[in-house]
Amino acid sequence: MAYVPGAYNDDLALALRMADQADAMTLASFRRDDLAIETKPDLTPVTEADRGVERMVRETLAQERPNDPVLGEEYGGTDTGGRRWIIDPIDGTKNFVRGVPVWATLIALAIDHDVVVGVVAAPAMGRRWWAARGAGAWTRGPEDSADRRCRVSAVRELSDASFSFSDGVGWPHGCLDQMMDSTWRTRGYGDFWSHMLVAEGHVDIAAEPELDIWDLAALVPVVEEAGGTITPFSGDSKILSGAGAISTNGLLHEAASRIIRP
Repeated sequence: MAYVPGAYNDDLALALRMADQADAMTLASFRRDDLAIETKPDLTPVTEADRGVERMVRETLAQERPNDPVLGEEYGGTDTGGRRWIIDPIDGTKNFVRGVPVWATLIALAIDHDVVVGVVAAPAMGRRWWAARGAGAWTRGPEDSADRRCRVSAVRELSDASFSFSDGVGWPHGCLDQMMDSTWRTRGYGDFWSHMLVAEGHVDIAAEPELDIWDLAALVPVVEEAGGTITPFSGDSKILSGAGAISTNGLLHEAASRIIRP
């Protein structure tokens, strides 16, 4: 499919505005002593900040894109075809509640099985990444005086590669150990950050076996527009299958996938 540069500029601008609002809301709650924390039925934490951000996004989209369905981690929705927005108000809630700054708001626009806009906003780190199909992937952080284009690395050998993951949960038996043994360097940056580091060219391979669709969607256009490859961990042909993800610089994808999906 050919993508026309600028075709999703308005949608990207809207996603960036919503990310600005989300940053203000989440930072106001981060490391606050009276932050209300609950446990969901799956035993993962949820905070008033998670719910507040998702409500804000839904209210904004109801005004700006009234015909677009929304699928979010906290309030659900139907994962239908066509245009729909996919939201994770705080990816990395466990970090958020413990005062660790590695968490982000993820905002994505998907059309059928393709994600055409993605914004990853990590305000406690002072960083943001964004992409729209045909317009490249971009980032900005405290060290940047202007928006900086993301480009994946040129590493071609597993033995030279830097590999990142979140934890050891959900991996096929022996695969994580083999990946760690096969690569030059291993670090657990975790969650969205591992995949954004692939997009920036600082890490060459990132993988997580257990990701839901809202954990994954916003990462896809950033990695791909940076020149990388991202596919489901399970080997499903549809990246929005919600079955984990492997992202690489593209050059290492086949070799990494053979180990991760034996």
